[in-house]
Amino acid sequence: MEPIVTITSGAVRGHTEAGVTRFLGVPYAAAPVGPKRFQLPRAFPAWDGVREATRMGATCAQAPYPAPIHALIGSDGIPGDEYLNANVWTPDPGASGLPVLVWIHGGAFVRGSNARTIYDGTAFARDGVVMVGINYRLGVSGFAEIEGAPSNRGLHDQIFALGWVRENIAAFGGDPDNVTIFGESAGAMSVAALIAAPQTAGLFRRAIMQSGNGVVAADAEDARTVSAALAAELGISATAADFGALGPDELRTAQNAVALAVMTDPDPERWGHSVIQLGGGIMSLFPVVDHDIVEGSPTEVLRAHPDRAVPLIAGTTADEFRFFTVPTGLAAAVTADTLPFVLARYGIDLAVAQTYSTERPDASPAEIFNAILTDRTFRAGTYDFAEANAITAPTHVYEFAWPTTIPGLGACHVLEVPFVFDTIDEAHSLTGPTPPQTLADEIHAAWVRFATDGTADWAAFTAAEKNVRIFDAPESSTVTDPRSAELAALRATVTPA
Repeated sequence: MEPIVTITSGAVRGHTEAGVTRFLGVPYAAAPVGPKRFQLPRAFPAWDGVREATRMGATCAQAPYPAPIHALIGSDGIPGDEYLNANVWTPDPGASGLPVLVWIHGGAFVRGSNARTIYDGTAFARDGVVMVGINYRLGVSGFAEIEGAPSNRGLHDQIFALGWVRENIAAFGGDPDNVTIFGESAGAMSVAALIAAPQTAGLFRRAIMQSGNGVVAADAEDARTVSAALAAELGISATAADFGALGPDELRTAQNAVALAVMTDPDPERWGHSVIQLGGGIMSLFPVVDHDIVEGSPTEVLRAHPDRAVPLIAGTTADEFRFFTVPTGLAAAVTADTLPFVLARYGIDLAVAQTYSTERPDASPAEIFNAILTDRTFRAGTYDFAEANAITAPTHVYEFAWPTTIPGLGACHVLEVPFVFDTIDEAHSLTGPTPPQTLADEIHAAWVRFATDGTADWAAFTAAEKNVRIFDAPESSTVTDPRSAELAALRATVTPA
């Protein structure tokens, strides 16, 4: 069956299979090519006739993941200019009033797309939710701070896409007044920025943050330092005109070179303290304080504007940072002798490691290092944002604790995603061959319930009572203020990134 719906720019034809209809690669904004690459998003030109929407659309130009990470999750790369597109899965395009989930993918603001297999929205549509996955500008195109170009173009794309959803989701059976945004990693950091942004009022009702934080917002001057390095790599001036004259391959090559320089020489005096502290050497291009969309760190903005809070689920995996250190071999290099030096690189006092070692007497130095960086980069910043949000809106916090059977990774970054989407059969390179379906059933159902009516079946998180749902197999549980001694030691000496 090939149903046709009409949206603001024209008619699109989807495909129905097993009770779920997919509309793939539907453009929500004009192709950002040439000088337009560094301009605000604009409406896609209207078309005549019926546009086919049965295949994934283009993705923003990007480099593949390094081989060890690629082996776990693959890479993205569908060529084409019309990469500001959306995928929509619906149980019935002829319905009305269905809850809506809008997915914002991760990838450190330089990689990722809505075309990834584990982001397939079939299970959400099967369970009565219209799911939308969006692309946005990445890397230099989306986040480089360039003279003559608006800041945070990738975030502007996300807001533009949410406006497109509000205008068009009823055509797919969805309720524009019952939209929940959710994202993972850079997508979750985007969610925090969107909650705090004044321009998003009325565009969504609830939010879910998976493995992000509420502090990522670079100082504009630091961001310009990175852009100057990009321009020097390309032999141009750091202006929108010069950058706009280049193609995506040239931009990507320079972006990769600068990202490698930041990782190998994470000197805050060279790159700026906010880039190194907040990016942690992993991210060199990410949202910038522009006093427009991003008025400051999302957590601080939310504390100053509690009226912007929305019902929220936020959480992390138990072993986030192992994803970045185990496959790449960095973890193997962390020993009792090297631990003080690698902690110092991140500005962490050795006394913090002593507390973690006391709390985890059987943990190796590498496991201690990963636990500290997990908390510094993800958990502490998630708790802080959740606490600020909880002042005026219902807030629920979780931890995904089930460990993959892939050696050394534990409950690493990205691992919860296929469970949320109920796509674990497509993720065995990350989960191992026998992930527990019961856990996927549980966490997927929790997201469906929250998107439907804003409720969760575990106790809320507040400053006074930090309840956390531990998603695990064979059984999940709710605990209060887990590993508080470790977080206290971390906060005493380090500002969470």
